[in-house]
Amino acid sequence: MNGIKVTQQVTRKKKPGTGFLKGLMIFLGVLFVLMGIFFSRGFMLSGFLLVGMYFIYDVFSQKEYEYTVEGVNFAIDVILGRRHRKRAHMLNLQELEVIAPNWHEKVAKYRIKGGSVRLKKYDYTSYDDAVPYYTMIIMENGKKIKILLDLDEEMINAVRRICPGKIYLE
Repeated sequence: MNGIKVTQQVTRKKKPGTGFLKGLMIFLGVLFVLMGIFFSRGFMLSGFLLVGMYFIYDVFSQKEYEYTVEGVNFAIDVILGRRHRKRAHMLNLQELEVIAPNWHEKVAKYRIKGGSVRLKKYDYTSYDDAVPYYTMIIMENGKKIKILLDLDEEMINAVRRICPGKIYLE
């Protein structure tokens, strides 16, 4: 198992107002730059600031996640704007407690509403209603955490080979 590497890429669904907001920022940026050219240079600063804000917003509005299983390690990378990669978690699967669908009884005590145990939660799902997501309870740096993931069958089978008996699908 040490020689096998399984990778899965998940793209976060865009929020409904993202396209409108980007279009509005471009329109206002161009409008202020043109007003600066024809009327007063004071408008140009606000136009350039809006264009700069557009590029910053563009980077942070596009999120992708990459899950990687290599050996007993499970890594989660966050990719912003298809260019900037940051390692969010490097987890040891030997410290895994459970992976189950969100509705499963094995993770019922960790739910926000109705659960008795509160854990720090990280959400690395696509927000797509058609894709089922899973709850992973695992130790990281001596603390138990809850991670929400969109796992495909290949990734589930890779984790199941490392941690048999800790994945519940039904």
